[in-house]
Amino acid sequence: MKFQRPLILLPLLFAVVFDGETIEGAPPLWCAAAAGHLAVVKLLVRHSANVNSITKTNSTPLRAACFDGHFDIVKFLIEHHADIEIANRHGHTCLMIVCYKGHIKIAKYLLGLKADVNRKSVKGNTALHDCAESGSLEIMKLLLQHGARIEVDSYGMTPLLAASVTGHSHIVEYFKQHVGLVSRKDMVDAMELLGATYVDKKRDMMGALSLWRQAMEERFEDGKPPLPKSVPLMTVAAYNDAREVLTLDELEELVSDPDEIRMQALLIRERILGPVHPDTSYFVRYRGAVYADAGQFDRCISLWNYALDMQQKILEPMNPMTQSSLFSFTELFSFMISEHSRFRNSNSGGRGGRQIPPVAYDDILHVFEKALRELSLGMAHPTAVECSNLLGHMHRTMVLTMNICCLLARHQAFLSKQQSDRLFQYTEKLVQMAPVGNKGYTLLHIACARDSSVAKRYSVCQFPAPELVTLLLRAGHAPNVRDLEGNTALHVAALAKPCTPALARALLDGGVHLDLVNRHDKRFEQLLQDQKVHDLLNAARHTTLMCLAARTINKHSLPYKGVIPARLESFVAMH
Repeated sequence: MKFQRPLILLPLLFAVVFDGETIEGAPPLWCAAAAGHLAVVKLLVRHSANVNSITKTNSTPLRAACFDGHFDIVKFLIEHHADIEIANRHGHTCLMIVCYKGHIKIAKYLLGLKADVNRKSVKGNTALHDCAESGSLEIMKLLLQHGARIEVDSYGMTPLLAASVTGHSHIVEYFKQHVGLVSRKDMVDAMELLGATYVDKKRDMMGALSLWRQAMEERFEDGKPPLPKSVPLMTVAAYNDAREVLTLDELEELVSDPDEIRMQALLIRERILGPVHPDTSYFVRYRGAVYADAGQFDRCISLWNYALDMQQKILEPMNPMTQSSLFSFTELFSFMISEHSRFRNSNSGGRGGRQIPPVAYDDILHVFEKALRELSLGMAHPTAVECSNLLGHMHRTMVLTMNICCLLARHQAFLSKQQSDRLFQYTEKLVQMAPVGNKGYTLLHIACARDSSVAKRYSVCQFPAPELVTLLLRAGHAPNVRDLEGNTALHVAALAKPCTPALARALLDGGVHLDLVNRHDKRFEQLLQDQKVHDLLNAARHTTLMCLAARTINKHSLPYKGVIPARLESFVAMH
């Protein structure tokens, strides 16, 4: 009998891209289950692969099979003791994912195995929420038959409201027809919220008005206690001081005013969802973007500022949503400056023949101040963001703040004295914070790095930015501060491809030392790519006798510690 070597499975883990998302630490069984390769799954299990192995996000092979509806693999894994209740890091179970993806056959199978229909995720949503968000009505019916309860998530959202936010009118209609599942007030809120979704997602204003009319009639239906709206006394300037309609007559007057209908949608969403829900600020920003596309930049800036204020009050510091708002402002201001300049120089219209108005630099200063606040809050509460990516959040916020500052620094000629003074005061405050990002980068390193540009489509704020370097150094930034590789901002500038004379001059005139070496004993001139130092600057003008002496000591490896004054030892070491 021929001896056959047994297959030995090494505990390999992979980083794979699945459905556009990178999955870290995926075991082979997870990969096979996700890809739908039943034969490979069977082979791996037969050779003792752990059916409950997990990725870095705690996703199991069973959950991977559930995602794309591979029923045969789901059945096989469960028959070989896969645990149906293991949730991923967000608390989402296998039942939740099949509800969201609409795989009814797997849902029936899991429910037959007594899967927990009322299990909650980290953010409090249940499988019913997932059905409502995805529009899986038939699965939702199954869940209700198996004892699913109507619960609220951490945002106060019921499955009914979740369906309204996502625009699944058939889910809302099902709840409406089945009296007793939800309260009368919840049903009214759902119809009003669905109407707001019709305005912003479906662009169906007549459909929205019809839903709002039904809700208003239900609020004041004869024989039932009235359900008056609870609206704030103060109006919102960003909403053009619009007030939410309170009667059917007021509602009918909206027909002739599309813009007022749009404001009603924002008011309704904020009243029902509250400022904490991500959709509230998202749709304020969306409406602002629509106004910008129509050339109404003042309306856009007003709405975006309102959304940013909302985010800074509610979200933890340096939240990606707040960063997204700062990024949007950077792009908007860059576009406005670029297009207005093009119009002024060519004496022709802007995009599509439309003249772009000049940007109000007070608007940029206002956003710059908010960026400083975000950075300050993040530094004061470093545990407020996910620890594993704390440095990444910090770096991203620094880069966004520097891009906004760059817009102002590059256009100081257009600023009034009062605006220039405010810019300098804000920059001093920024410099005093002394934040540090990825690779130990300081603000000055970021100002000299080409990849710091975020609005790459426009030339108004491209990095490296000599004007920004000058402003930072004038505001008191330490000139020779180093990153983790021992690089000064001048070393970073050398890698800018190309380094410009203006950048080199700004750094050296601000006190950056020309001869300093990094941790790899490289100077500025040695890091230049396809450039010569004499093409950029007069090196002799920035080299002292002390520099030459220190370089000579290091070149010949001469002993100097204990020989020269102690205060000079660090100076020699830097050369």
